[in-house]
This record gives sequence, structure tokens and C-alpha cells, in this order.
Amino acid sequence: MELANKNSRIFEYLLTFVVIITINFFLPRMMPGDPFLHLSGAAGEEVWAFTAEQREYFTEYYGLDRPLPEQYARYVAGLFQGDMGFSYYYREDVSSIILRRLPWTLFMVVGAVILSLVIGIMAGIFSAWHRESWKDKFLYLFMVIFSEIPAFLLGIVLLIALAAGLGLFPLSGARSHFAGYMGWEGIKDVLHHGALPIITLALARAGGIFMLVRNTCTTVLGKDYIRTARAKGLTERRIRYRHVLKNALLPLITRVALQIGAMVGGAVLVENVFAYPGLGLLMREAVFVRDYPLLQGIFLVLAFGVLGANLLADLLYRFLDPRIKVENVD
Repeated sequence: MELANKNSRIFEYLLTFVVIITINFFLPRMMPGDPFLHLSGAAGEEVWAFTAEQREYFTEYYGLDRPLPEQYARYVAGLFQGDMGFSYYYREDVSSIILRRLPWTLFMVVGAVILSLVIGIMAGIFSAWHRESWKDKFLYLFMVIFSEIPAFLLGIVLLIALAAGLGLFPLSGARSHFAGYMGWEGIKDVLHHGALPIITLALARAGGIFMLVRNTCTTVLGKDYIRTARAKGLTERRIRYRHVLKNALLPLITRVALQIGAMVGGAVLVENVFAYPGLGLLMREAVFVRDYPLLQGIFLVLAFGVLGANLLADLLYRFLDPRIKVENVD
């Protein structure tokens, strides 16, 4: 039974892999426009148009004049050889371009996940501990409001208020231009530029973690072993973090995996608000110039990042909860 279940999961992931690369190939080609119709500028405006001879030459050179099934077969064959293609616009390997931008997106997403977990867990425990009080109601309202605001809109508000208004954070970018900071000064500069995008993304996603922790902790607080712990004279702090939180963390594993997927989608928008040089800003540039290989590469990396996070969550959940193994054996 357990072997059949594992085979089923493997088949599901393989099927997902095929669907991802198929959608990844056809989706950019469904956009209106032509990679060689014109060369777009930073805001999507036409800078200059290619001649008919140039369009014909580039279309043939990059194989876009061939039937779609043949293009798809070449695309899949290239992926299995580790080749993501060659960017039409940047005249460079797609993998090289993505590798330069990926660390910035990873830094933002990982930082936002950690910060949202800290905010959501601490606020959720506090709210459950003071349930039905004015503190609980105020915190609940505050977190729900923030979770309903789109990440890009929240980013614009924080950018205007904290960066443009108070000058607490830089307006854009990931590093100070022409500063040449080295060592610890360079690290502080990167952290200073990344703080506001990370805070924006974390606040936009902390509400879901807060609700999950609050509801789970409220349920755990009504259990008999919590009453027993109090009867033994354990401190409230020990009960809160050693008993309540420990039993509330397991459902968070699945939530974190889903959170990463949502964070990736939010990061694409937040990067454009703060002109942060990650994959989100690169995707916007690729869309403007209809750079199919670059779009395919970005979509592929983002999709497999989310898929990998879900796979990791599945494995961790099975490792931390022995009851799943017992159910599979039965």
C-alpha cells in the first residue's frame, strides 16, 4: 500500500512537470505581438522598428518559422540538455541572465517568509492567549485588513509614506549606485534597500499564518493536557511555547509551502514597485520585448521553485507526523 502511494505521488509530480513545461512553452506565444515586430523600451514604447528583411532573418535564425510541434520538441530536448535557450533581446544565454537575477528574488522571498512567520506566529499566539479580549479583536482586525491589501498596493503606500515621505528607506534598487561599498558597509546597504520590499511582502502574507496559528492555538488551549500542565504549576510562558506552540507548528508546514508560492507571485509585483532587480522586474522587461526564451526560463524557474517547496513540505510532513505512515500501512 505504501509503495503504491509513493508511485502515485511520483506519477503526480511527473505529470505536473509535463504540464508545466507545456504551458511554459505555449503561454508566451499566446501573447499578442512579435519578438521582432519592434524593439521596445523600458516602458514598453516603440524605440525602432525592424525592417521586413530583418524580421524574416531573425525569425528564421531563431527557428520561429518552424511548426509549433517542432519548436516544442526542440525546446524539450534543450531542457533535458540543460539549455534554457538564447535571449533575443539580451543576446545572452537565458540561464546566465536568470542566475544573475535569481539571488535577489531568493533574498526577498526567503526574508519575507521568515519575517511573515515571526509576525504570524507571535501575533497568533498572543491573540489566542488573549482571545475574546480587546487586544485579540484589535489584532485580528489589523491582520485581516493587511492580508486583504494586494502586495503591490501596500508597497506603493509604504513607498510613499516611509521612503518618499520620511526618507527612512531608499526609493528603489538593491544597492546604492556608484557607492562602491565593501564588506559590512556593502551588506548594510543591501539590507537597507531590501528591507522595505521584504516588509511589504511579509505584511501582505502574514495574515494567513496569523489566522492559522490563532485558530490552532485556540483549539490546543482547550485540550486536557493543557489543563494538566497548569495543574502541575508550569509557568504560562512554558505552557505557551513548549506545549501550545509545539502542537500548533505542524499545520504550518503545509501553509509555508503554499506561502512560498504566494510569495513568489507577490514578489513579481513588489519588485516592479521598488524597481528591485530580481526575476519579477526581469519578467516585465521580457514581456515588453516578447523575449520568448527568457520568459520561458523565468516561468520555469518560478514554477519549479513552487513545486520543489510543495515536495519538501510533503516530505517534512510525513517525517514529522508518524500517523501518516501508519495510515498508509493500514
